[in-house]
Amino acid sequence: MRGSGRIPRVSAPPSPAELLDLAVATAREAASLVARERGSAAAAVDVKSSPTDVVTAVDTATERLITGRLLDARPDDGLLGEEGAAREGTSGVRWVVDPIDGTVNFLYGLRGYAVSIAAEVDGVTVAGAVLDVPTGELFTATAGGGAFLSTPADPEPVRLTANRPVSLEQTLVATGFGYRVEQRRAQGAVVARLLTEVRDIRRQGCASLDLCSAAAGRVDAYYELDLKPWDHAAGALVAAEAGLVLSGLPGRPFAEPMAVAVPETVAEPLLALLDRLHRD
Repeated sequence: MRGSGRIPRVSAPPSPAELLDLAVATAREAASLVARERGSAAAAVDVKSSPTDVVTAVDTATERLITGRLLDARPDDGLLGEEGAAREGTSGVRWVVDPIDGTVNFLYGLRGYAVSIAAEVDGVTVAGAVLDVPTGELFTATAGGGAFLSTPADPEPVRLTANRPVSLEQTLVATGFGYRVEQRRAQGAVVARLLTEVRDIRRQGCASLDLCSAAAGRVDAYYELDLKPWDHAAGALVAAEAGLVLSGLPGRPFAEPMAVAVPETVAEPLLALLDRLHRD
């Protein structure tokens, strides 16, 4: 009331650690659902952008579970999910969710699929969790707080530090491919030429885990075109907090349209090479 002397109550913004706790608890519950339903993965499969871009009933059920848990806990938040969940919030917090990143791996019973949940505050990612469903490995990060890995065998989080290769010739590079035929044809041509310039190429089929693998030193660098926010939101924070440089091609932001996570030691030559290969 005017002249009352009262100070309006202002809610303190949530800390990255608080948001991470919620992301981790939700990811664990979602991963349990995904694991339970793996046997029925092929029972209800639809396609999205192309015949190779699939979505299962488990994807949509998992996204509903995640959305429900996050918004029950924080009803004023926004949310963006791969399978269609979209909600404007009023709190300044937005959750970016991929219920099953690596759906094709999930469908075929291959390793390499994960639940990915990130929290943005005012458009900046401040917390992220990527839970590898088959292995139980949990990758987490908070902005400025580092990146960590915990496993079922060793639940105490271990801080991650990315590799620092001394040259491109000693750099193991991960990548992924799009779903459209013409896109894959161009990406395959780039990989064929890149292969002679680096140690080797790896392709896992799960962008969030590719980023986390680079953070954990299982590969040295990662690049991919045309990722969506839910593909990279959590994993990119893990990669950055492990010391990797996040970039697009020269002069472009990360993931617009190229996403590159690369050690500083080889960032300049790898970015220049990728730029040349994608222009030729």
